[in-house]
Amino acid sequence: MRTTMDRIAPIFLFLLLIIDTSTAIDTINTTQSIRDGETILSANGAYELGFFSPGNSANRYLGIWYTKISVMTVVWVANRETPLNDSSGVLRLTEQGILVLSNRNGSKVWSSDSSRPATNPAAQLLDSGNLAVKEEGDDNLESSLWQSFEHPADTLLPEMKLGRNRITGMDSYITSWKSPDDPSRGNVSEILVPYGYPEIIVVENSIVKHRSGPWNGLRFSGMPQSKPNPKYSIEFVFNEKEIFYRYHVLSQSMPWRVTVTQGGDVQRFTWIEQTRSWLLYLTLNTDNCERYALCGANGICSINSSPMCGCLNGFVPKVQSEWELTDWSSGCVRRTPLNCSGDGFQKVSAVKLPQTKTSWFNRSMNLEECKNTCLNNCSCTAYSNLDIRDGGSGCLLWFDDLLDVRILVENEPDIYIRMAASELDNGYGAKIETKANEKKRIILSVVLSTGILFLGLALVFYVWKRHQMKNRKMTGVSGISSNNKHKNEDLELLLFTIDTLASATNNFSLNNILGEGGFGHVYKGTLKDGLEIAVKRLSKSSRQGLDEFKNEVRHIVNLQHRNLVKLLGCCIEGGEKMLIYEFLPNKSLDFFIFDDTRSMLLDWPKRYNIIIGIARGLLYLHQDSRLRVIHRDLKASNILLDHNMHPKISDFGLARGVEGNETESKTRKVVGT
Repeated sequence: MRTTMDRIAPIFLFLLLIIDTSTAIDTINTTQSIRDGETILSANGAYELGFFSPGNSANRYLGIWYTKISVMTVVWVANRETPLNDSSGVLRLTEQGILVLSNRNGSKVWSSDSSRPATNPAAQLLDSGNLAVKEEGDDNLESSLWQSFEHPADTLLPEMKLGRNRITGMDSYITSWKSPDDPSRGNVSEILVPYGYPEIIVVENSIVKHRSGPWNGLRFSGMPQSKPNPKYSIEFVFNEKEIFYRYHVLSQSMPWRVTVTQGGDVQRFTWIEQTRSWLLYLTLNTDNCERYALCGANGICSINSSPMCGCLNGFVPKVQSEWELTDWSSGCVRRTPLNCSGDGFQKVSAVKLPQTKTSWFNRSMNLEECKNTCLNNCSCTAYSNLDIRDGGSGCLLWFDDLLDVRILVENEPDIYIRMAASELDNGYGAKIETKANEKKRIILSVVLSTGILFLGLALVFYVWKRHQMKNRKMTGVSGISSNNKHKNEDLELLLFTIDTLASATNNFSLNNILGEGGFGHVYKGTLKDGLEIAVKRLSKSSRQGLDEFKNEVRHIVNLQHRNLVKLLGCCIEGGEKMLIYEFLPNKSLDFFIFDDTRSMLLDWPKRYNIIIGIARGLLYLHQDSRLRVIHRDLKASNILLDHNMHPKISDFGLARGVEGNETESKTRKVVGT
């Protein structure tokens, strides 16, 4: 019996060790450590904590990175300023709840701190990528002893707060690496300014390079890229305890991060598993008007004007000779001084609000009360609503020069600038150039940009046509399957019910109509989860529409490209036939290029990117897709623009598919444009 027990005992001990290891894979306590070569994983397996060497460096650092992503992407570094020169590093947790990283000699290389004495501390790598020290069994992050999310490196992850703890005075912000081989603090930081009414700034070598504008209830003014969207939402909190903003990702299955680079850019990435690479889908500070205070005090920047800088209406250059040399740093001064008693206000719309570092605000005032408050204070230079939601609310006042103003595409809160009575007769709005020059520039811009756009499209079509001059053959298709080769493949489409779409479009209200054609109408809709969609509803009396419906589903369901509109699903119910697409807020290309005013919003970089995007979409259709497709109806109204003005080819109702070895297709009727 004793012999049997002697044999069984080691087995039980081994099993206990396995159980202990598997249940504590994301946690270490005061009796455990992590040595170089060892790691712990978050419970969901998304993040890993351990030692690494960046780039070509031989130094060792303690950090956190993505586990399931093939490209090594570090999101947090503990010992940024104090690297280990060998693999002797050990991480331990003290009984006081402090993480200590030591080297070969046992000397402390890095350590955390603790907000209070600990009883039974444990360090856990959470599913969010946050390393938290807390009392064992306590899942409330607010009571944690320490967490890495409060000490970021160069990366902002979802749920991470950037801002200030007003009780402790601690600031949380992200700072670039010095180089790809050196994660020590670089020269560029993204910070939430806690003074006046908070806004985001990007600082390089202590000099402000970019400013977001204040929070307007939906996003930071001056950052139209951050408006509500299906990928993420932004939370902004400003109370007596803390000031911060953070992102909430709406799809946890898609890794997402914001990084500040050594070059001064703030970039947002999402991981695309199909390409196994990070997709850069948004960059802040993308044009010259994003440069902080480029036009000086009381100046205004317009990326579509030449020169870019001008003075707000009622102001003139402070040093005219410098402005003539395109040095606008001296800014502008009032043409007519204020006299307080006879002043009024000039309304300026669609601009990035001025710097708010020294502003005053009140959340409960309405706009009229805000106006009177400013009018009764002779030092007040401008006022605006604080929140743009529900028609506007709150009050924001400025008392100094108006700094870092620019014209924007997106609607922003109106700002009312104090003026002497004599200046109010000169009209409203911000003037950057004379009306005659402005008119000439608009006409020239429209003619040249339209010509270049269509020249680019014609060139793409010509090259494709030369490549497609052999082996004409028409592929017969019936129903919605693309051809016999693909007829058994699953169509990756969601099937929507008529009730769901009726609810999303307010029962197909006339107010929701986005456009119409021979097929029927297109409606804007919002699903219960907040996702905005476009619903293409086939007219029951249109035979052409039925053919187009079949054709569109048949082709676009098998096409996936960033420059093609995304088909989300369809509805075939009770005689109704509808296609459901992603909603693209900036309408179609013709909405801009054929309008004298809106065409000014398309600067040359935007126009070039649109041309390149269309060409890439066509190249994919004609050459790179599994089913080669001829669109046959490519025109400006079928080029839709997303919130970043990226083009997406739409309307495949007249498209024709060809086999992979075919270069042409015949048609028996005249179609398209």
